[in-house]
Amino acid sequence: MRRRIGIDVGGTNTDAVLLEGSTVLHAVKTPTTADVMSGVVAALRGVAGAAGAGGVQAVMIGTTHFVNAVVQRRDLAKVGALRLGLPASATLPPFCDWPADLACLVRGQVHMVEGGQDYDGRPIMPLDERAVAAAARAMKAAGIGCVAVSAIFSPLDPAMEERAAEIVRAEMPDAAITLSRELGRIGLLERENVALLNACLAPLARHTVQAFEEALREAGIAAPLYVTQNDGTVIRAELAARFPVLSFASGPTNSMRGAAFLTGMKDALVVDVGGTTSDVGALRHGFPREANAVVEVGGVRTLFRMPDLHSFGLGGGSLVARDGGRVAIGPRSVGFRLPELARIFGGPQLTTSDVAVAAGLLALGDASHVADLDPAFRRAVLEEAARMLEESVDRMKTEAAAVPLLAVGGGAFLVPDRLPGVSEVLRPAHAAVANAVGAAIAQVSGEADQVFQGMTRAEAMAEAERIARGRAVEAGADGATLALVDIEDLPIAYLPGGALRVRARVVGEIAA
Repeated sequence: MRRRIGIDVGGTNTDAVLLEGSTVLHAVKTPTTADVMSGVVAALRGVAGAAGAGGVQAVMIGTTHFVNAVVQRRDLAKVGALRLGLPASATLPPFCDWPADLACLVRGQVHMVEGGQDYDGRPIMPLDERAVAAAARAMKAAGIGCVAVSAIFSPLDPAMEERAAEIVRAEMPDAAITLSRELGRIGLLERENVALLNACLAPLARHTVQAFEEALREAGIAAPLYVTQNDGTVIRAELAARFPVLSFASGPTNSMRGAAFLTGMKDALVVDVGGTTSDVGALRHGFPREANAVVEVGGVRTLFRMPDLHSFGLGGGSLVARDGGRVAIGPRSVGFRLPELARIFGGPQLTTSDVAVAAGLLALGDASHVADLDPAFRRAVLEEAARMLEESVDRMKTEAAAVPLLAVGGGAFLVPDRLPGVSEVLRPAHAAVANAVGAAIAQVSGEADQVFQGMTRAEAMAEAERIARGRAVEAGADGATLALVDIEDLPIAYLPGGALRVRARVVGEIAA
């Protein structure tokens, strides 16, 4: 049976598993290193030796590298924003709703030219190709290498964005070009924001994927590399380098998929307790429930495929303090420095892990360093952690009845056995590395979200499925294994000609 390696690079630990079929053969948990890559190499080496002569079919890596870059305002490239839409939309230019500090880092040049479609698909103005070429020359002269192209209502008709990209590429052959219709949905500013975020991450994404490939070579593993996405599936590494935003929130998604796999539960709530934060999400048919509203990333409003999650500052490395007459947990955390800063390792900081060791919930470090903790204080800390979890579970529930809760992650010892609104708390084997398991079992998906006109409902749905299948094969799927897992249609009353928005998603196994 073919074997896979799954890796999840978190803020505190880098986890790796070797999976054969439904069996976890070997699991490794190593501290995430400051340079990230040496931790990945260590994790790979930890499981490579157990792979044996049979080798490995594929390596799947999940990373928070890209979303962390946005949140922490680091390693971001200057972007040229090209919007096709004049004379409309001039009042709200690109970056107008971004946080000032992030816009200052990312905004290179802004060019708005005539073009775009009206709500009924008719051109607002013909595309001003000369203005597009002039904008490209100006961006090239300024040394900008990343460009985001957006057009009003481009999901209705992507032709103008594609033509503009051709012109820009002719002037800037080496530029990384992102088209908004490839990532976002209807809603100009939010769709444009996704394209701008993707463009500013392009150099970091290329460097990161190359580093992952080098890590595989250093570990002696000759297998194709895939990167996990935020819908619980994977994408070929070269495509991940083109679309880094698709990995946003992939860490919690991997944990949810891993929890479903390890427990056999397809519909449940999942809490993934890491070193710094906890994420609560809902499983539907074994995949994370998708958010249907605008999602902010680093303060930027976006509208694209993202899991519906609630994150809060509770983790195994969260700092604990007295706040007047009550206990305060987080949001500050020692993160990957737990082995040097936590009291159980002789450090100066009191963390939730210290309290758990003192309470007998966790065997880690030297318990004698926390023997002086008052039992009442220990109870108060654990009760506060339970209160935080209860509140988050209640926010994510969509039904009054009690539901099962799957507890995974390295900090899952903070989840009590009973919570209001929860029918049972399940703690599967290998729960601490559920994120890496989720990466290892991941399939390949393809999605289409498009507006169709001049077609019957059956024709539009068939065309959406065809597009989704094509994208899945491009992402690395075996076309013979693809199955339609989700399709929905929405008539758009304000568009003429029986316009229909169709969203289709297919999932299949990775190609041999």
